Amino acid sequence: MTPTPAIRPYRPEDREALDDICVRTAHNGQDSRPVYADPSIFPATFAAPYAHLEPELAFVLDDGSGQAVGYILGTADTPRFVAEFRATWLPLVADRHPEPAGPPRTPDEEMVRLLHHPERMLVPEVAAYPAHLHIDLLPDWQGHGHGRALMRAFLRALHDRGVPAVHLSMVTANIPARAFYDRLGFHEIAVPDPGPVTFLGRTTGEPEAL
Repeated sequence: MTPTPAIRPYRPEDREALDDICVRTAHNGQDSRPVYADPSIFPATFAAPYAHLEPELAFVLDDGSGQAVGYILGTADTPRFVAEFRATWLPLVADRHPEPAGPPRTPDEEMVRLLHHPERMLVPEVAAYPAHLHIDLLPDWQGHGHGRALMRAFLRALHDRGVPAVHLSMVTANIPARAFYDRLGFHEIAVPDPGPVTFLGRTTGEPEAL
């Protein structure tokens, strides 16, 4: 019998797979390993802290054999998450990824700077969207409706907690990702000088309609 993929809650034993998915999709949706000397900076910044600090809002796409091949994770309260990131998460990883002195000189150093400055997530223009998220699927699992199912599970969890809206930031150059979010009802949020990213948001209502 062919295994049936399914969305399920994240489990601690998924951590290695979560890190791998993040690394293999981190460079504008593509594999970061050819570009970065130490691509483990990506899960340390954009995946693992969410699973560590807010595992109840982490869901994975299980390939049917127990292996995670995609995930969605995030926080219900961005300001609280930023405080916990600095106080609880950063001390666990700072030694492996020390902040460089002076301005970043390499792609790796640019990412390390993001790790050490979680307050970058406090953007006044998205305050009305208190939750935020990250979603990634391995390439072979994209385009089959699994991303939509992951988003449905995450929005339902936020809605059940009384969280009214969620935002995300995406690399503007990642055109396929923008098309995906547009189909799911996200709209652009105007943010002055956003750099290479675009901010998107939507309410958490009617997740079953996705």
